[in-house]
Amino acid sequence: MAILVTGATGYIGGRLVSRLVEIGLSVRLLVRDARRISGRWWARDVTVIEGDLSDPVSLAQALDGAREAYYLVHSMTAGADYAERDRQAARAFVTAAQLSLRHCIYLGGLVPPADDTSEHLASRAEVGAILRAGLPTTEFRAGPIVGSGSASFEMVRYLAERVPIMLTPKWIVNEVQPIAVRDVLTYLVAAREREPMGIVEIGGSDRLSFRDMLGQYADVRGLARVIRPIPGLTPQLAARFVSRVTPVPRALVEPLLYGIVHPVVADTEKATALFPAIRPMAYRTAVERALARMSEHAVETRWSDALGGAESFELRDREGVLEETRTVYVPRPPGEVFRAFCRVGGEQGWLAYNWMWRARGWIDTLVGGPGLRRGRRDPDKLLPGDAVDFWRVELVEPARLLRLRAEMKVPGKAWLQFTAMPEGEGTRFIQTALYAPRGVLGLLYWWAMIPAHAFIFTDMARAIARLAMHDGPVASPSPLRA
Repeated sequence: MAILVTGATGYIGGRLVSRLVEIGLSVRLLVRDARRISGRWWARDVTVIEGDLSDPVSLAQALDGAREAYYLVHSMTAGADYAERDRQAARAFVTAAQLSLRHCIYLGGLVPPADDTSEHLASRAEVGAILRAGLPTTEFRAGPIVGSGSASFEMVRYLAERVPIMLTPKWIVNEVQPIAVRDVLTYLVAAREREPMGIVEIGGSDRLSFRDMLGQYADVRGLARVIRPIPGLTPQLAARFVSRVTPVPRALVEPLLYGIVHPVVADTEKATALFPAIRPMAYRTAVERALARMSEHAVETRWSDALGGAESFELRDREGVLEETRTVYVPRPPGEVFRAFCRVGGEQGWLAYNWMWRARGWIDTLVGGPGLRRGRRDPDKLLPGDAVDFWRVELVEPARLLRLRAEMKVPGKAWLQFTAMPEGEGTRFIQTALYAPRGVLGLLYWWAMIPAHAFIFTDMARAIARLAMHDGPVASPSPLRA
């Protein structure tokens, strides 16, 4: 019998499918866009049903003949109404599966005993309750998941790497219980061999604070970091800062932070009794494994894989070329997004923090560069070889890609690339800054510019998305806007 996996394009789902296929099981996926899994090594070894939990036809097709299913769907980054979306999806799944499914396995989050738990954790718990009420269900509840590419790990990693002195909320000292992604997957796979077990809380071998998580990461990396909790910082204020410093968007950071406002540790007694062979690893070991996977360029899935309408950001060093990538989902065809990013520069400006672009152009003119004086040939269309202020058009692929090569004075070579990739009924807009530094001065220049990039390039990507949505110029945002 086939095993159905929902949420296969997500962080946990993609890794789970890999393990199920490895042990020779017949796996069926329900995905909204089959192209999202086309590059995976296991893509030809699974049956793919393209559809949605809200579509009774595709849901019935996915469940036909399936006796076991993994429910790994959540809409947290899809907008303010994500809780209602998750509620409706869970109910639809129960209605379609209640006559045939023998075991539903769900991964939720640990819920603190406090009455004012976060909306995110309350929603995850509600989904679990809906599934348990209508189906034979095992609901695993886990705290922060640590692994290469996980949102919790990326938040810790970027904060520890980028911020040597941190003034943090006082609740950063609350105890949490992180768990390695490898252990989570081991529990998920092992659950198939048992009858439905209801709620099972799982966690790593350590109970430590988020401050300890930052400290242990810094220790593994050999970084000296000062972390000082102070009163008065709310999760909203902290999320604004973290979303600027790390790749994780505010829509995801805020729920993660709310998860540590109260102490949240797992009661693992039931998990130990049911799965005595599983011995969860220590947090430090999980960090070392995650860093090793990253250094080997073997990150299997990433938190942003299931973004839907959310943004993403990634910073990497690829064979000496530094890359800073931001993505935004735009509910418009690729051609319209392409037209929007082909209008940057010249009289249109750079859409975000134009005063900073003008200042950079003035500095470039002082050191003998072209500055912003050259403008552009046409306000809407670009051809290879065209000048765009202090950039030169290097490559144009209609309705898909624009690459600009920097001609301003920099200690290295720089490019700015825009790509429109079809995704579902819209487009994934990808904005990439590439830089090949020349010597130590080039590296220092790159790292000195990263704080400014966090504001300029992030808001420029959002502005281009808005330009694709609404014909006409886009006003530059205030520097204080979140």
